[in-house]
Amino acid sequence: MPSAFSVLRIRSLLEPHVMLFWAALVGVLGALATIAFREGLAGTQHLLGGHSGSFVEMAAGLSWPVRLVLPCAGGVLAGFFLSLAKRRADSAPNDYMEAIVVGDGRIPVGQTLLRGASSLCTISSGGSIGREGPMVQLAAMCASVVGSLARFDPRRLRLLVACGAAAGIASAYNAPIASAFFVTEIVLGNIAIDSLGPMMIAAVAANITMRRLPGYHPTYLMPAFPFVPGIEVALFIVLGGLAGLAAPQFLRLLDLMRRGFQRSGLPLPMRLGAGGLGVGLLSIWVPQVWGNGYSVVNSLLHSPWAWSAVLAILVFKVAATLCTAGSGAVGGIFTPTLFVGAALGQLFGQIVHGLFPGLAAAPAAYAIVGMGAFLAASTGAPLMAILMIFEMTLSYQIMLPLMLACVIAYFLARGVGGPSMYEVTARHRHAALMRQSLRATQMQALVEPAQTVLTLDASVSDMLAMFGSHAVKYIYIVDAANRYRGVVALRDLATAAMDGAGKSARDFLHPDLLPLITPDMTLADAYRQFLLHHGERLPVVQSKEEPLLLGAIRKTEILSAFAELQQKDPF
Repeated sequence: MPSAFSVLRIRSLLEPHVMLFWAALVGVLGALATIAFREGLAGTQHLLGGHSGSFVEMAAGLSWPVRLVLPCAGGVLAGFFLSLAKRRADSAPNDYMEAIVVGDGRIPVGQTLLRGASSLCTISSGGSIGREGPMVQLAAMCASVVGSLARFDPRRLRLLVACGAAAGIASAYNAPIASAFFVTEIVLGNIAIDSLGPMMIAAVAANITMRRLPGYHPTYLMPAFPFVPGIEVALFIVLGGLAGLAAPQFLRLLDLMRRGFQRSGLPLPMRLGAGGLGVGLLSIWVPQVWGNGYSVVNSLLHSPWAWSAVLAILVFKVAATLCTAGSGAVGGIFTPTLFVGAALGQLFGQIVHGLFPGLAAAPAAYAIVGMGAFLAASTGAPLMAILMIFEMTLSYQIMLPLMLACVIAYFLARGVGGPSMYEVTARHRHAALMRQSLRATQMQALVEPAQTVLTLDASVSDMLAMFGSHAVKYIYIVDAANRYRGVVALRDLATAAMDGAGKSARDFLHPDLLPLITPDMTLADAYRQFLLHHGERLPVVQSKEEPLLLGAIRKTEILSAFAELQQKDPF
């Protein structure tokens, strides 16, 4: 019979491969969940407007009173479902990002379905918010249910939920590689192959499932991207800078609107109804504010627009998004962010062509790069943004201007202290700053006075009295100039009370028994010193060349600081 060690070894070797199977299964289920939401949305839209498809066309075909009232009524109904979801809330995280990062991977089914119903009401009635949010949440919920039924431990369950989220994003945007990097870069805050591999499998399985089922079509129909001469690349760098400055302001406006709605004190149905009323008012003049902006972006990429029309739709669409998302509606900001980036890039391209008519890149090329740059600056995930736009265009020509614009936008947004689109991104950023601060922490901030100090001439009775009044194993010994000379151990004085007459501390001295800590050491250096010693305290000296005793540091202080520094990976 195989030994227990052999069984554990075989299990450890098979576990990663078994996880790939579960990831593929979750990928298929995630695609089916997004299709179910999409079909539910189409059915509701057909019920309200008589046909499904573009929300812009739906809005344009309605009279202005209906266009005014419908988003408001949808918001009230969405608020009702959201209120029910909040009543069912418990201590467990309901958002898939929170479940992965700080939870145990379990996503409550009832609460998620109620939030999905709320989002369905908001989107189908014209709310200016993305449908990708509930799609990804439903896909992650399916993964959580599968993992719970399979009795996964929390670590594997969190990974499976991350695979479900990647599958949901891949299904929504037809970008399997970028979807896996979205979860690793934004949700996890780091890229590790042990987690990235299963998420890739889930995203690919979801993408294949979506392509095999009827009704599939790419989210954005990208035009061919032209070759950009070297000198024109500088213009895309400028576009990246504009996106890096504009994205933080968009997120600040969104946060300001959310705070305003929260301070209003209105019940959720009234709050979401007020947001819908704002969208209805805006749609009287500009019906294109309805929906998440897919159709308008595709029009910007393929049809000529006057600059004044682009500017108007940009302003009105941002205002509608602020009303919908700010009121607390359930949905995604990812797609509206792509819209703002496309409109900003289109405007920039038209200005450039007005100044330099002979340029090779059409305004649509600037719109495509603008989508990526604004997305990178808003999410704080430039790699994901680059991969997503590349997967949408499948054009190598775009890579150089896209990479430059995205990286410039990301660093500029970080440089001006821009907020994060996702709360978990802010948490990762705070944790990184905390780790940086802790790494820079010098030991002098943790030094406490050394109370158990005697001189070389201290008698046995003095040392016994010191040990009697302090529960320590060592006394620090210094010379007349307060230079550290070593320690006296409690065990060495066990028999000294009987035959230690005339002896002093120098007779029991251990010069090199304890490792020393200096004020300029980092936490990592001090931690290594404590690994060499099993006691609770270590002496702190000015330097090894000039060992003036400054005090002592406790192991608990070092370990607590080091534990905070070494925050555990969710997986």
